[in-house]
Amino acid sequence: MIHEECGVFGIYDQNGKTDVAGNTYYGLFSLQHRGQESCGIAVNDRGVITCEKDVGLVRDVFTREKLMSLGRGQMAIGHTRYSTFGTVNQTNAQPLVVRHIKGQLALVHNGNLTNAPELRRKLEMHGAIFHTTNDTEIIAYMIIKERLSAPSIEEAINRAMYNLEGAYSLVIMSPEKLIAVRDMTGFRPLCMGQMKDGQIIFASETCALDSLGAKFIRNLDAGEIVVVDKTGIRSIREHVNPVKHMCAFEYIYFARPDSVMEGLSIHQARINAGHILAKEHPVDADVVIGVPDSGLDAAIGYAQASGIPYEMGFTKNRYIARTFIQPTQDQRENAVRMKLNVIASVVKGKRVIMVDDSIVRGTTSARIVALLRDAGAKEIHVRISAPPFISPCYYGTDIDSKKNLIACKMSLDEICKYIGADSLGYLSVDGVRQMCADANCDLCLGCFTEHYPAAVPKESEKSKFEQKIGFDEDEVDTRERVHGDAKEL
Repeated sequence: MIHEECGVFGIYDQNGKTDVAGNTYYGLFSLQHRGQESCGIAVNDRGVITCEKDVGLVRDVFTREKLMSLGRGQMAIGHTRYSTFGTVNQTNAQPLVVRHIKGQLALVHNGNLTNAPELRRKLEMHGAIFHTTNDTEIIAYMIIKERLSAPSIEEAINRAMYNLEGAYSLVIMSPEKLIAVRDMTGFRPLCMGQMKDGQIIFASETCALDSLGAKFIRNLDAGEIVVVDKTGIRSIREHVNPVKHMCAFEYIYFARPDSVMEGLSIHQARINAGHILAKEHPVDADVVIGVPDSGLDAAIGYAQASGIPYEMGFTKNRYIARTFIQPTQDQRENAVRMKLNVIASVVKGKRVIMVDDSIVRGTTSARIVALLRDAGAKEIHVRISAPPFISPCYYGTDIDSKKNLIACKMSLDEICKYIGADSLGYLSVDGVRQMCADANCDLCLGCFTEHYPAAVPKESEKSKFEQKIGFDEDEVDTRERVHGDAKEL
């Protein structure tokens, strides 16, 4: 099954006077941290949808010529993709554009359907032919199936939601409407904004609104469908759940620090985590440093609460892709070596507190600790602004199996020894709740607690079209070792 952590964007301009493709480009640029494998933009000009997508970063895929080829239109949607399983190719890139008896449909998706294998099998048994190996195409089929009898595209989406389980934040484009949808648990973020001249925007994070000078309006509710067309904006609330369970890892790692999610600044949440870490795991030291980028805010918070000076302990090569997003272990290891360098004058001869956001397999943490040792650090005390990962995530985060989780194999002391630290402390589960106390939502903490706010998959088979004939268990284990580490990416 394909697990995705992606960025979605959509814009509606009734008058068609805005460069919707260009604005989508800038929106995706702001969401690049959510996916670096592929990207795409689809533009709707009075019902004719033109799409460009490919493997690569936004800046590389969308040359001036490609942006111009999209033309002008009244609306557009865009996507940045990260997958943990599934071939990285143009076919699996989004937006997904389909043509059916009632017209065209384009959609982008962030999340993971927990009942994807079951739905796919049922559709295939009724003659459906799939071109991709991602669950976004399943969502498209479910909507189109309902559209055959539904009076409108929004009603088709409303009906399809009764059969969709798991995490999905969607932006959908029909010939005349732009529609945003959030799953009934509210796992993944989705917000709405408006530009000064009236264009409506949907985006995964508020940083995408900021990049265009758009005003934040509100977050979509869990289970809400928002429809924008020439008559205005309306909401369908048949599936709305008053309680959202946002993925805690959005606050810990995924989101950009300048974004605000459910009323809470990501930067402030991470500062809070550092404060709590300092109280839960104090230690005598000379300097606090953070591992770029998502460890920096928590390190500042730790320094503030402990009174120990904060310093910039690492310099980061900004031209190296975010290591969480690298799809294979070899690529991840190369990226880590190229990405970080220790500022020796900050750590040499000192007792160092190194704050990072998580440990999954531990290999990257061990390499970073070794870098500090080589630079002359006297002691290294590792503090992690998340609890230990003890269970898979089924809703779109790349933590697919317990066999890939170091906390399921080793004790705290054993992990500390494995990574080469002098001490190790994790943020508690209650600490995560405290760091997000001001958010207007509950949290999904399943990967830390094994207690999930929604159904987990009955099966988790990988696509048969991505397995070689005679695919054996050893090869499965190899694939999982390659793909299974969220932090080491």
